[in-house]
Formats: sequence, C-alpha cells, structure tokens
Amino acid sequence: MLGGGGLVAANVYASATEDGSGTDAQTRSAAAATIDCPDVGNKLTEVPEKARGDVDKELATLDQQVAEAYRQLQSATPEQRQDSGYTDENVMKPLKEKRSETLDRIGNAMDQAGQRPDGLDSMADCSMRTWQNGGQDNGQNGDGQGDGQNGDDQNGQNGQDGNGDQQGGNGGQAGNGPVAADFVDITKVAPNVQAKPQNSNNASTGSFTTNCGVNANKNFNSDNVIAAPGVTNGAHHTHDYVGNQKINAFSSNDNFLQGGTSCDNKDDLSSYYWPVVRLQDGTQEFDQNNDGGGKEGNVGKILTPVQAEIKYVGNPTSKVVAMPQFLRIITGDAKTTTNGLANANAHWSCTGFEDKVQLTEQYPLCPQGSKVVRTFAFQSCWDGRNIDSANHRTHDAFVDPKTGACPNGFQAIPQLTERIVYDIPTPTIENGQVKNPYAVDSFPEQLHKPATDHNDFISITTGGLADKIADCINSGRDCGAGGGGDQGSGGDDQGSGGGATEQPSEQPSDQPSDEPTAQPTEDPTTPPAGDDNGNGNAGNDGSGKGNGDNGSGKGDNGGSDDQTAQPPATQTQQPSDDDPTMSSTTDPEVYASAKAKASKSAAAGAEQGGSGNDDDNGDGSVQAQGTGGNGSVVGNQAEPQGGDLAETGTTLWPAAAGTVLLIGGLFLLTRTRRRY
Repeated sequence: MLGGGGLVAANVYASATEDGSGTDAQTRSAAAATIDCPDVGNKLTEVPEKARGDVDKELATLDQQVAEAYRQLQSATPEQRQDSGYTDENVMKPLKEKRSETLDRIGNAMDQAGQRPDGLDSMADCSMRTWQNGGQDNGQNGDGQGDGQNGDDQNGQNGQDGNGDQQGGNGGQAGNGPVAADFVDITKVAPNVQAKPQNSNNASTGSFTTNCGVNANKNFNSDNVIAAPGVTNGAHHTHDYVGNQKINAFSSNDNFLQGGTSCDNKDDLSSYYWPVVRLQDGTQEFDQNNDGGGKEGNVGKILTPVQAEIKYVGNPTSKVVAMPQFLRIITGDAKTTTNGLANANAHWSCTGFEDKVQLTEQYPLCPQGSKVVRTFAFQSCWDGRNIDSANHRTHDAFVDPKTGACPNGFQAIPQLTERIVYDIPTPTIENGQVKNPYAVDSFPEQLHKPATDHNDFISITTGGLADKIADCINSGRDCGAGGGGDQGSGGDDQGSGGGATEQPSEQPSDQPSDEPTAQPTEDPTTPPAGDDNGNGNAGNDGSGKGNGDNGSGKGDNGGSDDQTAQPPATQTQQPSDDDPTMSSTTDPEVYASAKAKASKSAAAGAEQGGSGNDDDNGDGSVQAQGTGGNGSVVGNQAEPQGGDLAETGTTLWPAAAGTVLLIGGLFLLTRTRRRY
C-alpha cells in the first residue's frame, strides 16, 4: 500500500510540474537564454566618411565578440549557466572589457575625423536575457526593448517557455533555436493582412519582373559587404546569392560590374542576397565545421527555394525616379531578438494564405500541399543624395502605411519585392518540442527567431536598365520577365502576366548542379502575394505576353485570388552530394502579428484559400506597415491541446501501477484482518 501510494503521489507531482503540452520538469526548468548587447551600429547614424571603413571593421569585431561569448555560454554546463557568479566572471565581464576596448577604437577613429559621438562607453555593458514560464523576460538590460510592441517587452518572445532539448533549453539541432513556440498552425491564425493605400491619379502602377534563379548553383558566403565590408564572415550566417555572382566582403563599386549575373536579363547585375533556410533534420551540411555555419549554430540541410520571384512595383501617390547606381538597401533587422521589433520586416506565410495571414514572430506550419513563403517589401523612398548611410538605414525609408506617400525630403523609387517559396516537410510539435524544425540562419545569439529574417540588395545595372524599370512602372505597364512590355535582355521561364506567375512543371534551373560554382575571395509597398490554392493568371515562358489580371490558371483548392500559380507540390529541394564552395568566409516595416483563432469554421475556411483582394495591378494584397508590431501572439498556440491515448498511457502508467498496488495491498490487509 505504501509503495502504491508513493507511485501515485510521485506521478501526480510530476504531472503538476509539467506545462499543458507534456513537457517534463527538467526541460521546463531550462530557460532559453542569450546575450543582449546594445546594437552600436544601429545607433551610429552619423559617421564621417573618413572614419567609416575603420568603424565598420570595429562594428564587425563587436559582433564577433558577442558570438564568441555566446558560444562560451552554450558550452557551459546547465549548472554553470544558472550560476550568475560563473556567467558574470567568465562570460559577461570579459565581454564587457573587450567591447570597451573596441568602442574606444571606434571613438578614436571618429575623433580623428572630427566627430566623436557621445555615450559610446555606455554601450559596453551587456546582460543575460532569459525567457521562462510563458515568456517572462528576466533580462536586466531591457530598456528600449519594448518600443513599438504594445508595451509588452519583446511580446514575451511569442510565449516561449524554455521548451527545447537538453542543450541549454534553447531548442534546435545546435541548441540555439528554434523552439516549439516559434511555430504556429497557420490555419488557426486570424487574418491580419492590412489593406493597401488607394492609388491616386498620379500613382505609378506598373511593374518590372526579373528572373535571377533560385541559387541552384549554391553560391553561398557568410560575408556582408554592406554592413561589414572587408571583413570575412561579417554576417556570422550563410547567405543565398542570386544576381551578381562575385559579391563578397571584398567586393566594391570598382568591381561590381565584373561580377556576371544569374539573371536572364544580363543588364541586371544587382546583388540580391538573403539568409538561407535550413531544415534541422540532423544533416551535417558542408559548412558544419565552418564559420557562419555549424561553428555558430547554423546547422542542418540548406534548402534550395523552388521559386524566387523578384519584382519592382510603383508608388500609390507618385511617379518613381530611377534607382541610383550602387544603391544599398538592407530591409529587416537580423538582431530583433535583442533589439526589439522596431526595424523588423519579416513576412512568413504559406501558399494559399498569403493574402490573409503574414507572420513576423512565428514560422508557419503549413497544411498538406501548401508551401512556406518568405516575402520582402523593401524601403521605397530615397533621400536623393546617398547610396548608403552609416547605419545603412537613414538614406532610405518606408512609405506611410496609410497614404503610401514618402516622408518629407524623400522621393519614391521602384519598390523591390521578393517572394521566395520553399517545399518544406511540416514540422511536428511533440511533448512541447518541435521535431525536424526549419529556421532561417541567424547570428548565434539571436536564436533563429523568425523576426530576425532580413534581406540585402545592391542596385547594379547596365544598358540604362534602371531608367527602363522606372519608365515601365510610371507608364503603368507590366514589363520584364513574362510581362507585356519591355523585355530588356534575356527571357524568363517564370512568366508573370500582370503580376501572376506560373512555372512549368519541370524546372531544370532549380536543380543544383553537381559541381557548384566556386567564388574566389577577392582582395581589392507591397510584396507580390502568391497562392497555390487560388485562381492565378498564367504568364508564358518568357514570351513577354502576360495575361494581366484576368487569367484563369486553376489552383489546388479553389478560391479566387489573382495571385501566383505555384508548381506542383511534388517539387523538392535537390541537394548535391558535392560540397558547395563558399565565395568567402562573407543584415526591414512589420506585418501584424498573428492571433489564434477560436472558431473552427474560420480555421477551416482559411485552409480553403478564400477570396483574394488584389488591386488592378495584380500585386497581391499584403501591405507593409510602420515600425513596431501591432499585435501579440498567443503563447504556445502551435502546441497540441492534448495527447492521444498512447501518449496519455506513457505519461500515467506509474499512477496506474500505483493504484493497482494500493488496491492489492488494501485487499490483502482486509483478508488478513478477517482471518485473524
């Protein structure tokens, strides 16, 4: 009886320490932790040109120091991580000392150029930031982290409760994310896409599409020539590159034009690059032991997109001016986990849901037959003078989300939009942990959060292409690959009549080659929505005769969206057995956050695609908004609400056994009393 009662009591106690999804006490007690340091580069809005090279290198050194400190934190035992004395003495104090020295060098470089900034010394101190028990933030350096986020610091990191594996509680194949709370079933998210500003009489309503492939030749590096020029591995994560084929940390305006291009239009030498997406299925990638890869927690199988649409669109209130040569734009923020969402511009969705749901703070779990989609709507206002700025932000701006107008002192340029589609097996949530998750590459301390997604662009054109793009957009035509107007040079097998694209069922260009191209290191408004489930308007294979907004290509589940008809769901990424070659050893407006739906009928309706709300240009209905999030995510909404019988049995068998022993003991005691 005592033994049985003990088993029952122990099992009841263990159940009480679990969260609602079955996570055991050991996992739950391990908080997700990272290192939070002030983002010096983001705050240096004015840096003298003479000092900019030295400052950029020192800013890259600050990133390297944080990455090293985070690796040291990850290598510590759970007991050491929980010991504030150990972390202060062995991680935080040495980090502060290194940052102080680096900040002093930044100050000296700017002082010599005649403009030393105030307050540099105050940015040396960093803190440990942890999330535990449903997203409670236990960090001590959170000032300014809640700006533009409805007052809730970091939105509780989507209710992250420390669910993860045994590698520090941060989840993921490398122990630094993602976790179960970073995913949500998109069919259970309420529609959150905002209406677009209405076009005025002076609107520029045309578009220009360019086809630059999907990086099938595996052109990767972990440099960032915009944010960290001249610094190897300045990004600390791996990028896909399409367009210009010779971009790395050591590229410059002097040699951009010699890079060649993957674009069909050979006048388009622009560089389009973004962090790769990986499937964390245990695969040991070619960069498993490299900087930017496995050494910094970026692990798993690199996924090749099945589609990458690049399109320039106009402005709802004015004509656009041509982009200047070598203009640089970074959209999004690679450090939102610690910086907050002020500069976030991540958009995650699924085919069939793009006109209804766009996620910033969670990755979507897509229903069967639906693919994962990343979309980017770049800043489309330019100050008219500078091709870059010290913090890579102040020379460009977003339009007003309500009117579509540029801020005073800025003029409208063609808005670059990108739509990148992946065929990814849907992860599963089991016992509070995500199995086979996918995640975007990130700085190691950023924990692979979805909001850290970002995209980079350098405008490089020849043959007057920049003017042709602006003229096409201003005249209201749909030009470029598959459009009805100017083709420029080269064709495109992704026709895009009037803003819709239908790819052929076989895409040799999407298949990685057996011998990836090596790159030697040199020393010198509105994203187009797409939909597998709605009625698309089929373009044709580079013939330049799109069908406008009245196409009739059919999707999988019905609906009426004037959006992109996707290739069949049978397409998959084609990894090569040969290791890709890195080109070198190389960082955006926020959609509404997701809210869980209570209505089963609404969720069912979302699965069926629904009606599209595209305007006459067929550009989709997703609208970029102003800074800051405008919604919060229900914590752990992606997790199952209850287990099946088998799961319940594995959890409660000690209590059942204890009950049997208890009853058996009581029966024996009763028989013994009767006998005597």
